[in-house]
Amino acid sequence: MLLDRIKQSLSTLSPVAIQETDYAAKGFHLDVQVNPDQVVKVAETLDTENFFIEAVSGVDWPVDDQMEVVYDFNNMAVLCRVTVRTRIKRSNPELPTISEVFPGANWHERETHDFFGIRFTGHPDLSPLLLPEDADYHPLIKETPEEPAKETKA
Repeated sequence: MLLDRIKQSLSTLSPVAIQETDYAAKGFHLDVQVNPDQVVKVAETLDTENFFIEAVSGVDWPVDDQMEVVYDFNNMAVLCRVTVRTRIKRSNPELPTISEVFPGANWHERETHDFFGIRFTGHPDLSPLLLPEDADYHPLIKETPEEPAKETKA
């Protein structure tokens, strides 16, 4: 079975965690957590099994001082969705690109860079995709104010 083969292949990479999930409840079959330096190897493993990239997105976890990059993969022949997650420090949001393995990740990584400021090292072009070229901000980074805003009376 494909799912068992994927779990076996990925386990050789010593990921942080591999968890089988209920597809009807979660929308994916396998949830894989890896270190940032493992994302390319995981992408290569999934590529050899005829997976394709559906999406790359970011999540900001300011309380944990981390950001998360979430990769969604699907198989071409058999319905088998795999979600791969990795966490990086907010102070240095950087990890390797998978665009050399999955060229379709190029624009997804650019969008994630636009909105979260995550740098994908080795990416051929992280110029803004959706934001103005002169944008000096990343709108989906959650900022926690030092003090709560004071209400003003009208």
